[in-house]
Amino acid sequence: MTDQDKMKALMLDAPNAPFRLTDLPKPVPGPGQVLVRIEASGVNPLDTKIRAGAAGHARHPLPGILGIDLAGTVEALGPDVEGFQPGDAVYGMTGGVGGVPGSLATHAAVDARLLAPKPAGLSMRAAAALPLIVITAWEGLVDRAHLAAGQTVLVQAGGGGVGHVAVQIALALGARVYATHRGSHGAYIESLGALPIDTSKTEIGEILQEHTGGRGFDVVFDTVGGAVLDASFQSVKRFGHVVSALGWGQHALAPLSFKSATYSGVFTLLPLLTGEGRERHGAILREASRLADAGRLSPRLDPRLFDLETAADAHDAVAAGTTAGKVVVSIS
Repeated sequence: MTDQDKMKALMLDAPNAPFRLTDLPKPVPGPGQVLVRIEASGVNPLDTKIRAGAAGHARHPLPGILGIDLAGTVEALGPDVEGFQPGDAVYGMTGGVGGVPGSLATHAAVDARLLAPKPAGLSMRAAAALPLIVITAWEGLVDRAHLAAGQTVLVQAGGGGVGHVAVQIALALGARVYATHRGSHGAYIESLGALPIDTSKTEIGEILQEHTGGRGFDVVFDTVGGAVLDASFQSVKRFGHVVSALGWGQHALAPLSFKSATYSGVFTLLPLLTGEGRERHGAILREASRLADAGRLSPRLDPRLFDLETAADAHDAVAAGTTAGKVVVSIS
């Protein structure tokens, strides 16, 4: 096997095992696939749960290559691919789950439907931070809640990964945006153009009275789950909508029923796991690229730099919750 036929990849042999940097045959793109030379791989909390074997909804057979998000350059096209050419800069949520090889490697053969042109104004590192969180936020606000200009939206944990992107999308859609935090992200949320609400200091009833006259918000986007989802049911207005990316556990729906409000969930992995709806992911990322290039969407990046040899440190930082923005591993 010549150097041109090889790629570098981080293999995970067992849950919580050390990553193993190795040479593998470079994949050949099949029908509908694009060979991407990966330049950056985003690290999400979900990636660390998959590594630990703690994500029953997102199993990944091992040994395997992790990494859900990527940004890179098209190197070759498989049969029946339209809309891309070698040399195109792209990004997408393309693997690292369900047996689909991930982005902690120098190359990946990925379904072209999952890709979109990279925002011209963002670096590869910044672009790799976006796919999972921007698709989750877009599906929640646009596809499920149908957020419209002039509506009020409350984003729970608005300084977090999905939250800070949801705030920006909601603002771009013309909504009046409020975002909760617990003492540490208020200034950042305000810098985005939303009104921060410190839930460590203010009770739900006070929040509703102060900001909505007691009526509640048109849309509440929960990015936390658990008790925060229950609080979201209390925070929505009559005939409003609650959407959650973490609808685990048991929750009483009576607070929604009494208001004739509705609820929906977002499971961003579904197209990747099942093959259904992959075109929608590519379409959402194209919309996100337009927002980014218009200056309306930008990820908050952790300033630390990681590469394939220090990717384990990146995972550890995300798992420990010590990050100040999205963590990205530079590949090339």
